Amino acid sequence: MDNKGYGNIPSTLSECITFIVQVLPIRSVPTFIELLVGAMITQAGFVTEAWLAINPVRGWSAYYKWLQQGKWSWVAVGVQMARLVVTFFPQPIWFLIFDDTFIYRSSKKAPGSGIYHQHGKKSNRPQYALGQCWVSMALSISSGMKHSAVPLLSRLMRTAGNSSKLDAAKVLLRVIAPVFAEKKVITLVDSWFMKWPYLSYVLHLGFHAIGQVRRDTALFGIPVFTGRRGRPRIYGDKYDAEVVNALPETREWVFLYGKWQWVRYRSAVCLARFMEGRKVRAIWMQFEDENGCLSKQRLILSTLSDLMPQQIFVYYGRRWSIEDLFNQMKNRWGWKDAWQQSRLVLHRWTQILSIAYALPQLLAIYCGDQVENLMHLTPWRKKNQITAGRVRLGLQNILGNVRVRGWWNPKCRKFQPPIDSDLPPDKQFAAGYQTYPMSENNVAGNFPPPS
Repeated sequence: MDNKGYGNIPSTLSECITFIVQVLPIRSVPTFIELLVGAMITQAGFVTEAWLAINPVRGWSAYYKWLQQGKWSWVAVGVQMARLVVTFFPQPIWFLIFDDTFIYRSSKKAPGSGIYHQHGKKSNRPQYALGQCWVSMALSISSGMKHSAVPLLSRLMRTAGNSSKLDAAKVLLRVIAPVFAEKKVITLVDSWFMKWPYLSYVLHLGFHAIGQVRRDTALFGIPVFTGRRGRPRIYGDKYDAEVVNALPETREWVFLYGKWQWVRYRSAVCLARFMEGRKVRAIWMQFEDENGCLSKQRLILSTLSDLMPQQIFVYYGRRWSIEDLFNQMKNRWGWKDAWQQSRLVLHRWTQILSIAYALPQLLAIYCGDQVENLMHLTPWRKKNQITAGRVRLGLQNILGNVRVRGWWNPKCRKFQPPIDSDLPPDKQFAAGYQTYPMSENNVAGNFPPPS
C-alpha cells in the first residue's frame, strides 16, 4: 500500500540525489540527504528549519558538527551538480552565466561582510550598504521558449586582499571547466565582467563569451591591405557614432525577456582594442515600445563573430534568468537567512540550499509528466506552468516529518522511497531496489550505477 503518497514522488528526484552523493564520503551521505530534503521543503534558510522539517535521527549538535567539521567538499558537490545536468539533460550549446549579487547584513562580524556599492539604484535603498557580495555561476537551461537558471557554485568575496570579482569568476570557471570539456560553451556576462582579464581566460579554455559593454568602447574596422611599403596597419577606421549611424538598420520582431517585442539593431564585424585586436561581432540595438519610442542604445559583443546578430541578442537574453534565480534563492529558498559564523560553513550551507532549489527546478522543466501527481494541492493553478515552488509544495506535503535517513541504503548506495510502506524499514530494501527509468522525452537515458 502507498497510503503515505511516496509513489507520487518523482523517481527522477531519487536518482538525482543518488548521483549527487557519489562525491561524498559514505558516512556523510545520510546527514547530507536529511539536510538537503529539509532545505528543499522549507522556505526559511535556517539550518534549524531544515532540521525540524524532517524527522531527524540525531540531535541538533550532530548536524552542527557535520557542517562545521565534516570531511567533505562543497566545491565537489557543486561540480557533481553540473555533471548531473550535463550528462542527463543534454543541450547543443551550454550557457554559463556569471553575475554578482548582494545580501544585506546587519553585523560586521559576518564572514565577508563589508560596505559595497549597490548598482540597482533603488530609491528606497542606500547607495552603499553593509552586506555580503557573492559571485555566482549558473547554467542556463531551456524548455521550449522558457529559459531558467540552475545554480552551480557561488563564491563569497573577501573584504581583505586584492582579489576582485573577476578573479572569483575565473576561479569558478577553472573548477567547472573539466565538466564541459569538448563541448560548445558560451558564457553570458554583464558589462562589469566584460573585461579582458576575464575574457582572455575564457578564450584560453576554448569557450566563448557574449556580453554587454560600454557604448564608447573602442571598436575598429578590419584593416584593408593596400600594398604599400612599411608596417601594415593593425586597425582600420574607428566605429564612432557617425559610422555606426551609417550602418544599415534592421527591425525585427523577436521573443526576448519573456515577451515578444520589436528590436532595432545595427551589426558589424570589427576589432576590439581592449581585447588586443580580436575579431568580434558588435551589435548596437534598441527596443521599440508600442508608441514607437526607442530605448537607450546598448552595445553587445560576441567573441563568435560568425554568429548571426539575431542569435547573439537572443542568446544574451538568457542571461536575465539569473536575476530570477537570485530572487528565488534569497526570498523563497532562504539564502538571506544563511547566518553562519564561519566562511566554510556558510559556503557549505549555501551550496546545499542551491541544490535544494536546483532539483525542483529541473523537475519542473524536464519532468512535468512525473510531477503531475504533486500538483493536486493547487487545483486553481491548472492552466499555469509548473514551477519549482509548486513542486516544493507537493514534496512538503509528503516528506514533512518523514525519517528520510532510512531511505538511504548504504550497501547498494542508492536513495529511494520505501517500496512498501507496510514493511518495516529493515526489510524494505530486502524486497529489492526498483529502478525508475527517466522520461525519454526529457533526458538522454537512465542513470548509471553508482561507483
